[in-house]
Amino acid sequence: MLVTVQMTGGVVSAVGVPVTLSFQGWVAMGPVLVWAVGLSLLLVGGGVALDALRLRHSRYRIGPERAELRSGILFAKHRSLSRERIRSVDLVAHPLLRLLGLVEVRIGTGEQSAGQEATLELRPVRRAEGERLRRELLSRTPPDAVPDAPGTLAALDPRWIRYAPLSFVTSALAAAAGGAVMQVSEWFGVQEEIIDGVGDLFRGMSVAGMVLALVAVALAAGSVGALGLWVEMWWNYRLEREPGGTLRVRRGLLTARSVSLEEARLRGVDVVEPLGLRLSGAARVDAVATGLSRRDEEDQAGPSTLLPAAPRALAGEVAARILREPSTPTAAPLTPHPRAARARRIRWAVSSAAAPALVLVLLGAVTGVPVLMYLGAACAAVPGPVAVALARDAYRSLGHAVDGDYLVVRSGTLRRSTVALRRGGVIGWTVKQSVLQRRAGLITLNATTAAGAQAYAAYDVDEAEGLAFAERAVPGLLGPFLERPERGRTEGA
Repeated sequence: MLVTVQMTGGVVSAVGVPVTLSFQGWVAMGPVLVWAVGLSLLLVGGGVALDALRLRHSRYRIGPERAELRSGILFAKHRSLSRERIRSVDLVAHPLLRLLGLVEVRIGTGEQSAGQEATLELRPVRRAEGERLRRELLSRTPPDAVPDAPGTLAALDPRWIRYAPLSFVTSALAAAAGGAVMQVSEWFGVQEEIIDGVGDLFRGMSVAGMVLALVAVALAAGSVGALGLWVEMWWNYRLEREPGGTLRVRRGLLTARSVSLEEARLRGVDVVEPLGLRLSGAARVDAVATGLSRRDEEDQAGPSTLLPAAPRALAGEVAARILREPSTPTAAPLTPHPRAARARRIRWAVSSAAAPALVLVLLGAVTGVPVLMYLGAACAAVPGPVAVALARDAYRSLGHAVDGDYLVVRSGTLRRSTVALRRGGVIGWTVKQSVLQRRAGLITLNATTAAGAQAYAAYDVDEAEGLAFAERAVPGLLGPFLERPERGRTEGA
């Protein structure tokens, strides 16, 4: 009940306080406060009553073959999962749950298409019960097998926090901070005063200088937010291998999270290097596994993230430990792609930079506004060389290889990704070739798998080399489709 009071009260306060303050200056605040407090108590009381009914009508049972959950107040709902299909048991506890010794247990089958039908959520249970359920439901060790000795594969190093401001989330938080300031100032009716104060602060400064100063302030605020977000998500981080072949990630300062991954579902790893992290010599490690939700948000701690941003050498060591290999396949020498791939990327970069510049110049010429023409020239002079430099870097990032039991592909510049995928996890190949690629003798080769992003591509690889690479990686899978039948001879009298 305390959890419900806290959550409902937080929502009511977040909505009610701004709405109540918006009446200031329009009507007498006394009656408004009475109505606001009364409605708040009514909503909180209603939430507590509904939660009490939900708990009273919720029952779960873990049998030898199935995990079952009965819930519902007006409409009873009975959901059941076969224990053989259960692939994840994750524990989550926000601060109030931790204070009360409770956790939320999420039992999933790893089927993304099934939605909520593939997940049972027990909210809340005692922490000891949650741990017992996790161990019992994920136990897959055969009776005659020798269990692996548990061990820590990686643990938090507080120095990793220096990588937090280098992610793209910093700019997103900076924009959010600016929007929040304007929105809150509008609630309190002081938006014009804030705008005037900013104008007075930068009086006498050029427009370019004022813009740069505001961007610097916003990025400083975004960096502080990124540091706080990193501490909340990754404090107390630990990656462990448990008996029975389970990888477990535990993390979180205020909200404790525990994510478990069966090694039987692991098909490889993805060493991710966003541009900021790559320039500072850092990378993070994601799992390529079946049954994990696909979250592509930059630097967000998704269920597939096994190691946060850390020194690149350490990321390689942790990847090797995860895969039980003496060295990580992601460090294998890669076959470079043809120069035609570089030419394609430079053409894309020049076209992308030239298009807005050309539009601005044409608009300036037609309307007779010189400022537009100057802006067009600036767009061509500044973003153009940057785009070409990124295109060259994107070409240098391309590569592919076969290393032992893994095929390795690498691509990307703003977000460089090096994927080591088990060859046995490849279930098909998709070969794509556009008209321009056909003229250059290039193809894009996609390795299809049931894990991770479902497909991993080697972009703009030489046609003959790419097909040979696919045959080396998974012999017999693509080869039969490339054989050309011999023409039969026509016998004549």
